[in-house]
Amino acid sequence: MANVIVIGSQWGDEGKGKITDLLSKSADIVVRYQGGVNAGHTIVVQGQTFKLHLIPSGILYPETECIIGCGTVIDPQVLIGELDQLEKLNISTRNLLISETAHVTMPYHRLIDQASEEKRGSYKIGTTGRGIGPTYADKSERISIRVLDLMDAKGLREQLEWTIGYKNVILEKLYNLPPLDPEEVITQYLEYADRLRPHVVDTSLKIYDAIQRRRNILFEGAQGTLLDLDHGTYPYVTSSNPVAGGACIGTGVGPTAIDRVIGVAKAYTTRVGEGPFPTELREEIGELIGKRGAEFGTTTGRKRRCGWFDAVIGRYAVRINGMDCLAITKLDVLDELEEIKVCVAYEIDGVKCEDFPRSARRFAQCRPVYKTLPGWKQSTEHCRSLDDLPRQALDYLKFLAELMDVPIAIVSLGASRDQTIIVEDPIHGPKRALLDANGIPVAS
Repeated sequence: MANVIVIGSQWGDEGKGKITDLLSKSADIVVRYQGGVNAGHTIVVQGQTFKLHLIPSGILYPETECIIGCGTVIDPQVLIGELDQLEKLNISTRNLLISETAHVTMPYHRLIDQASEEKRGSYKIGTTGRGIGPTYADKSERISIRVLDLMDAKGLREQLEWTIGYKNVILEKLYNLPPLDPEEVITQYLEYADRLRPHVVDTSLKIYDAIQRRRNILFEGAQGTLLDLDHGTYPYVTSSNPVAGGACIGTGVGPTAIDRVIGVAKAYTTRVGEGPFPTELREEIGELIGKRGAEFGTTTGRKRRCGWFDAVIGRYAVRINGMDCLAITKLDVLDELEEIKVCVAYEIDGVKCEDFPRSARRFAQCRPVYKTLPGWKQSTEHCRSLDDLPRQALDYLKFLAELMDVPIAIVSLGASRDQTIIVEDPIHGPKRALLDANGIPVAS
């Protein structure tokens, strides 16, 4: 039995969807623990592409139970759209369970999110405009609608009549937007409730029972460590906790139930939206990486900013998450490069810094200190074992593992399931296991 958390080690978009999909084969249950429709996972199976925003990646395995935990905020309209999409593709959704205490994104959340971001002007955060921040804000303000409230028609009407009246004042007076019609919103959300009702349960109890029965559970985060509300590049962050610790809060599971944490990182670095990015490449190489990596956001289609691998934030992610091993994705994107750089430290005002600075202003002043490695100048997309990889590619992986003092258990070389080297099963294998082609430990 193993209970495993999969987290993003950078600014999100690391390829967690594919890694979670791969690991779901060994899992009995996959649980999404935070975020909302501002996140997206793209999975390619037998040439078919699936884009999921709320439903856990494990849904593609018919026997795997999928849970949306209480730490996730749910937009019912989007969720129902995903259910419809999967069912049209003959993918069963009968094993999807939704936490009754998850909070619900409402129409006023989306309107306020978009209007607020517009008013920020040059100080904008770069949100997706999907209402996630305002939903979490209402959760903290204790005026939010939870899934269980949707199931109670009378109670929902009483809550929303007051809440929509309150939000209409904000929409009209602060943002000069037309008010919402309470009756229209209530009717619409009661219809959503009827559709979702068969999936709604006490998911914390379900997960606890599964742990007692020693079933394999995979906890799936959205976004990445550097977007964490408390531990990321604040204020350019999301509104929840993507780090490993967020899995316990977002599902109702105690920390002693977790066996290991798997971090996912690209072989380079990307970032969507605003905020400092020390290794960003603004010229030809950045364009090449973005084109080869198809670096556009799953949710918004926004172009991702691309840069060299940053081992400073990598080490920080290892520390913050208590990471046991890494999955490195998109190694093949670097196949055409003559040389590859890795940021091993920063320089701030002429002083070398090997730790991630917590101030966004100070972080923006960081200048990367690079180590340059030779590229391999040959395709890796058909490699299926470490023996198949060029020596320079192996050396690159070894260098990353040594810098972050964590072994690499999975190497992804493309979007499809089969374009993967599984060095060691990160769920059932030993924790410190990566070997190179000659059987030499890459990280002790």
